[in-house]
Amino acid sequence: MMELRWGAKSTGRAVLLAGAAWLALACTAQAQQPLVTIPATPAPSPAVDDGLGDTGYYLESDLLIRDDANQKMIARGDVEARYQGRTLRADEVVYDTKADVVTAHGHVTLINADGTAQFADDMTMDKDLKAGFARGFSARLDKNIKIAADSAIRRSDTIQELNQAIYTPCEVCAEKPKPTWSIEADKVVQDKKRHLVYYHGATIRMFGAPLMYLPVFWHPDPQAQRSSGFLTPKLGVSKRRGVSYQQPYLFAISPSQDLVLTPQINAKVNPFLNAQYRKRFYSGAIDVRAGGTYDKDFDNHGDRFGQATAKSYILARGLFDIDQKWKWGFTAERASDALIFDDYDINDVYQTRGQFTGDDHRLMSQIYTTRQDKRSYFSASVISVQGLRVVDVDRATGLGNKFENSGAFPLIGPMLEGRWEPESHVLGGRLRLQGSGVMLNRSESQFGEPPYNYLDYKGKDGVDSVRGTLQGDWRASLVMGPGVRIEPFAQARGDAYKVSDVFLPVTAMTAGDTTNINSSRALGVVGVDLSLPLYRPLKNGGSIVLEPLVQLAAGSNSSRVPIIVARGPATAAYPEGVPIYFNEDSTNFELDETNLFDVNKSPGFDLYEGGTRMNVGGRATVKLGDGRGGSLLVGRSLRTKVDPLLPTRAGLDQKASDWVVAATITPIRGVNAFTRARFDDDSGKLNRIEAGLDASVSRGFGSVRYLRDNKDTSGLRQENLDFVGDYKIRENWGVTALGRLSYQDGAAFPVNGLPSKSQWSWTRRDLGVYYKDDCIRIDVIYQNEDRYTQTTSGLQLKSDESVVLRLTLATLGDTLYSD
Repeated sequence: MMELRWGAKSTGRAVLLAGAAWLALACTAQAQQPLVTIPATPAPSPAVDDGLGDTGYYLESDLLIRDDANQKMIARGDVEARYQGRTLRADEVVYDTKADVVTAHGHVTLINADGTAQFADDMTMDKDLKAGFARGFSARLDKNIKIAADSAIRRSDTIQELNQAIYTPCEVCAEKPKPTWSIEADKVVQDKKRHLVYYHGATIRMFGAPLMYLPVFWHPDPQAQRSSGFLTPKLGVSKRRGVSYQQPYLFAISPSQDLVLTPQINAKVNPFLNAQYRKRFYSGAIDVRAGGTYDKDFDNHGDRFGQATAKSYILARGLFDIDQKWKWGFTAERASDALIFDDYDINDVYQTRGQFTGDDHRLMSQIYTTRQDKRSYFSASVISVQGLRVVDVDRATGLGNKFENSGAFPLIGPMLEGRWEPESHVLGGRLRLQGSGVMLNRSESQFGEPPYNYLDYKGKDGVDSVRGTLQGDWRASLVMGPGVRIEPFAQARGDAYKVSDVFLPVTAMTAGDTTNINSSRALGVVGVDLSLPLYRPLKNGGSIVLEPLVQLAAGSNSSRVPIIVARGPATAAYPEGVPIYFNEDSTNFELDETNLFDVNKSPGFDLYEGGTRMNVGGRATVKLGDGRGGSLLVGRSLRTKVDPLLPTRAGLDQKASDWVVAATITPIRGVNAFTRARFDDDSGKLNRIEAGLDASVSRGFGSVRYLRDNKDTSGLRQENLDFVGDYKIRENWGVTALGRLSYQDGAAFPVNGLPSKSQWSWTRRDLGVYYKDDCIRIDVIYQNEDRYTQTTSGLQLKSDESVVLRLTLATLGDTLYSD
């Protein structure tokens, strides 16, 4: 036996040639896979370069013994070995060269290149790590996962076991000796091939108290990139469905696709199955949500009636790259029952999935392709809409007569849009050429549906149309004198329409006759934008900018395409004898700061703003060095003559429009407010206001929105208040709130031909309490929302109350999409 000694902690400790053989073998084994780590440690990140390279190693100890007789190498006293970014520390390390077994004793620590660590009193392994054993084992892994066990056994490359083990991702320290939650088990088995961790005799503890005992329990390996298993469940109680439990399960089909099945078990009604499938291709991805059940209709109390039918929905999207410039995509949104999303609490329905977005309670299916480069853009699309809104509500009974007739919505397509800009300037300015075209086809006439309700058109073929547009825009910019900014502009546009299957009233021709209308128009405008920004710097690093704004424009008259003359039964919005104009894309016309200085304020093509006008205003902006600031814009539109073709609600049809006011302010860091309003030109009366406040502090955030419109696009008063907030009242406890208070205009719900009583009502109220720390979140949420429900008498608006419990445990799965 040969014994070599060095002074303790001496910097003269060297790389030992005598220990090269056993260290290379031992560290090579460590580099292959950490010993008995449950869950598996992820692939190491690149280590800091210590000069050892991929094959070099480093060893230091107080004593190194080479026992030639027993074919062993022994290192004792503060042993530290480094190899390929890993560090092994122990009181003693023994390598049996004959048996190819490496044993570490006393305060064993293995630190991997990614920072994770394993600890044990003793570790024994073969050089290939195909078998191994550890006593007094513990580990600290990625995601703050901590594991401890009496013993650990590695039986193969894919199977590892822990005996009398505890698993937790929560903080454990002297001040908090009991983790928020943990799993204790007689035996834990990690199956790396299946990416699962199995528990035998498992007890789930919360705050140290036993919560549930499970003879057998398993979950996905938290350290695996993707693995099948249960996700966070959702438990709720509501009037409609009683106790409801949803348990998602994730199937990791392949590295590029997965499937989540979520059965919803209800106490009062039949189960409902939700599914979500996702797949990523080399050129794009698809995401499909679908669900269904077989059940009768049921009312707000869960009482079922009528015949059982199949109910289903699909919400799908996809987007793919054809090449660097071309893309194509699709959405598929359909429901067999208009109340399916409300009845079964299906969330995140009305979202942007494709190129175009539908309104609330309307589904939009589309297929489209786009091409874009630096100078041009082109798109082609086909769109279909399904309406799910309730119309013709009787306020006296609270019953709705029917849902929207989707046949009265047009099939849009093909719809083509394109634009191109030459690389060089034309006449000193930017030239843009645009073209668009669209075909609209209806199976039923929209004039037989609300808000028209013309009996002559009930059940008749819908109005079909074709529109083609060519447009050229030119704009230049120059600065003169003391900073006057001058931007001359010109626009020329030509439209061609063909409107088919226009059903004529019985007084005009023989009942049931239709006609086709061909129309074309040439439109144009020239003008100039003038502004004079006045800038003043502030001492604290901020600035003040005052900017008067003027736009002068003159051109062709305003234009619409008339198609029929309205007749009974007349409504306030459509009196008898007044022409009905073709207007498919310009109904939601609002005058505010976003379009006050637009050349054409109309949001679409069918309505064109013309005539001679002047838009005037002023803008002030203040910015302080500490981030505070604000802005204010005041303006209006002036015309040389009254224009009856423009909307009356904003005063654009008169010589002077309403006053437009918009303001933003940041009084302190983390608080932002805005408002936009319209004031009557003659009386100064507030016609429309929209305001909001957002606040974010260290303990939470809040948001408030208020909207009042004395006369919206339907001719009714609209007013509502929305708010949402999240505030942490203590370190781990918080409250959440969400609500909407709405004004119900009695004119929208006539009784015996007269408006009913207008009133305020809550349409949504949510109040929640949650506990949250580093490894758990528990939410209890009370929800109260007005929803339509089927009754034996018809559709009825009722308040639906529910309580939802949501438990999220760190590393044990989470919801795939938001609840």
